[in-house]
Amino acid sequence: MSYFSPKAMNKLDRIMGMVLLLRGGRGISAAEIAERFEVSTRTVYRDAETLSSLGVPIEAVMGRSGGFRLGEGYFLPPVALGPEEAVSLLLGLALMRALRVLPFPKETDFAERKLLAVLPEGTRALMARASRLIGFEKVPADLLHPEPDDPISSAAAPGAAESELVGRFLRAILSRSRVRLRYRSPYREEEPLRDVEPRGLIWDRDRWYLVGDAEVRPGEPRLWRSDRVLEMGAGPSMHPTSAEFDVGRLLGRAWLAKAMERWRRDSPVRVAMRADQAERLRRDWYFGLAAFEELPDGRVVITYGETSPEPAAALVRWLGPGAELLEPEAWRPIVAEGLRSLLAAHERASPVPGPLPAGG
Repeated sequence: MSYFSPKAMNKLDRIMGMVLLLRGGRGISAAEIAERFEVSTRTVYRDAETLSSLGVPIEAVMGRSGGFRLGEGYFLPPVALGPEEAVSLLLGLALMRALRVLPFPKETDFAERKLLAVLPEGTRALMARASRLIGFEKVPADLLHPEPDDPISSAAAPGAAESELVGRFLRAILSRSRVRLRYRSPYREEEPLRDVEPRGLIWDRDRWYLVGDAEVRPGEPRLWRSDRVLEMGAGPSMHPTSAEFDVGRLLGRAWLAKAMERWRRDSPVRVAMRADQAERLRRDWYFGLAAFEELPDGRVVITYGETSPEPAAALVRWLGPGAELLEPEAWRPIVAEGLRSLLAAHERASPVPGPLPAGG
């Protein structure tokens, strides 16, 4: 049975979770509890009887749907966590909820309830309002190096399907089992089903990347962006890996550096610029991984991979005077035409604006 699945809970885990669920004070229907734990309503009623026999004051809620609530004043024994430890973990959960995709949404909810249960009443009331007290900004769009239109990831908003996929991949890592996935990227054709040995997960710029071995490039793990995975199922059994994997080797966007090296080789773009312009690009999350070459005249040439002329033209326009597209030569007329249009628009006779107001 897979890790972290409600179906994998034993009875003790389930009734503990039921107590935490009912601890909020409101009545919850048997059907809602059954859905949360993925069991039958009959099992829910049996669990309620077990809790009552253990002295937990489970009260029946009358009405058409029926249900339960926890008797007022019941104290749940704490786990071995101090208030500061629990608050630290709750802050981590708050950050996780800000992610575009949460791998284990139900389990995160139960973990939060357990942590709140060990806090003093005042601190618990404060942390229960954490979503209104602590804010995490979403990752902004990348206007300098935009992604191409992607009908796969833009077909639907992130939700349960992608969350389940990331969770399933993580379970496979923990249980050392393979998965079989089909993938499609806007940069290449749809791939056939492939057996993958899951190795890790990376979250970067509001996206999850699945890291695994697929025997495509020996000795080098591959990454699949989760919102572009078309399907995932169980793969064949996996032999224990001889070497332990450390995802830290791919952080600092080392994973992207390897990909950009291949793109430079396959579709090179060379742009010359002043040294100060190159220094600005060195700080960019993407262009900072390009190859930088200093010329005898003091200029710097960066080389990176690109298959479309428009992003290269946009980069030259963004850099401004001093930037020159060197290669591909076939793209130079495209860049020049765009710059001529820009120049013409700015040379048209127009009233000279006055000084901007303060703060404008």
